[in-house]
Amino acid sequence: MENYSYKQAIEELENIVSEIESGNLDLDELLKKVERAATLIIFCKEKLKKSEITLEQVIKRLDVSEE
Repeated sequence: MENYSYKQAIEELENIVSEIESGNLDLDELLKKVERAATLIIFCKEKLKKSEITLEQVIKRLDVSEE
């Protein structure tokens, strides 16, 4: 997942949701899709948190440079 972008993860997650909603998955496939979706959700949450921290740091630097 290191080389995955947030956008790629969201797109894969959307595909998984569509597959699940189709109702055409057997139980084993469904479990695999749900596990993959959970991994993608965790990845996205971590990516968002890191982005939030980075943005806060940039804003602090801008505030300091304005003083």
